[in-house]
Amino acid sequence: MANKSKFIEYIDEALEKSKETALSHLFFTYQGIPYPITMCTSETFQALETFETRYDDIVVASYPKCGSNWILHIVSELIFAVSKKKYEYPEFPVLECGDSEKYQRMEDFPSPRILATHLHYDKLPGSIFKNKAKILVIFRNPKDTAVSFFHFHNDVPDIPSYGSWDEFFRQFMKGQVSWGSYFDFAINWNKHLDDDNVKFILYEDLKEHLAAGIKQIAEFLGFFLTGEQIQAISVQSTFQAMRAKSQNTHGAVGPFLFRKGEVGDWKNVLSQTQSQEMDEKFKECLAGTSLGAKLKYESYCQG
Repeated sequence: MANKSKFIEYIDEALEKSKETALSHLFFTYQGIPYPITMCTSETFQALETFETRYDDIVVASYPKCGSNWILHIVSELIFAVSKKKYEYPEFPVLECGDSEKYQRMEDFPSPRILATHLHYDKLPGSIFKNKAKILVIFRNPKDTAVSFFHFHNDVPDIPSYGSWDEFFRQFMKGQVSWGSYFDFAINWNKHLDDDNVKFILYEDLKEHLAAGIKQIAEFLGFFLTGEQIQAISVQSTFQAMRAKSQNTHGAVGPFLFRKGEVGDWKNVLSQTQSQEMDEKFKECLAGTSLGAKLKYESYCQG
């Protein structure tokens, strides 16, 4: 999946920067949202505003730790199935990460380009909407997202760690983590989930019905595959299969990106008080909304 010289090289560089960065100095704020200084710069954000997308670009949007690497893999496998060309990532695929000159280099990349992002809808470059690029937006329940985010920080050796789960939970609920508040991200995307060029994917649904989910993604992107092709991609896209290959595809950080992938792991971590606090936050931000219903919160976050 990955072009080792660029994709893994970028991750290694970010990890190297992280070694020298204390948690208290990890973030800088751009337009009101905290981002990690090890991956993003204000110069890159400024350059992103004029980035020219194409109508056949494929955008994969998510809050961190909600399955974007999973979707990137699936989309690259779909492209390979229809074009017989292995999709390579000549740059680290997260649009807002990297140096400010990456967008010039990306002008030379062949179509279709896969562009990942953790940005709010209204922080994306305007050319995405002007050119009607297709957007896959993946959501995961906030309790499992928080637990996965915590483990990523505290398990990867070179990334600044939190003193405890309780400390991380407090910061997560305040939105003082990389890419800001899960709930702000959700509220921002909620208004656009039914746009013609947007396809909503629920992590938990994809986990339960992988082949059906892959078929829906393929159809949304205009890729028409046989049942056998869908099944073959499904076998290669299980969590177990991706974890087994993660060192080759994502370098040293791979096994941490694909840690458990379980639904409901939050029950082993959140206290009753924390669980109730998250329930209240969900009600306050998303009760009665289109996204609130799509997240199936009662099924995955209560009981």
